[in-house]
Amino acid sequence: MKTRLLFVTAMAALVTSGCGQKDTSTSVAAASPAGPREIEITASDTMKYSITAIEAKPGEDIKVVLTNIGTQPREVMGHNWVLLRAGSDVAAFDAAALSSKDTGYIPAALSGEIIAHIDLLGPRKSGEVEFKAPMEPGDYPFLCTFPAHYQAGMRGVLTVK
Repeated sequence: MKTRLLFVTAMAALVTSGCGQKDTSTSVAAASPAGPREIEITASDTMKYSITAIEAKPGEDIKVVLTNIGTQPREVMGHNWVLLRAGSDVAAFDAAALSSKDTGYIPAALSGEIIAHIDLLGPRKSGEVEFKAPMEPGDYPFLCTFPAHYQAGMRGVLTVK
């Protein structure tokens, strides 16, 4: 009898303490958005991006983090990351960038072609940009607009599908 009374008392204590209740704070935290998908790209003194192909879903939240792992000064070997609209004339954009030193080699006259960009970075510096991938499937070129970097192969494509 004493054991039964002890058992009933223990069960009552468990029920009234809330041990059987669902922890809603954990559920709310789990339901919150995870944030944008992060893509880390490095650029070095060899004038190459570590990643030249990115795939995304239409409207996907993306965060690109560019790190210049080179050692040469920004004025000699700066790097940026510029994502252009599908169908942009990348070579013409790059040519216009040559005369845009004062704006970090981003041609103001062609700003309508830019979806997202990271400013020119010196050695051991990082920059980032968050954006939504375009809704229209297709290939969206990206490049470094520092002089001669595009010609050396510092470019890639974001493919939305």
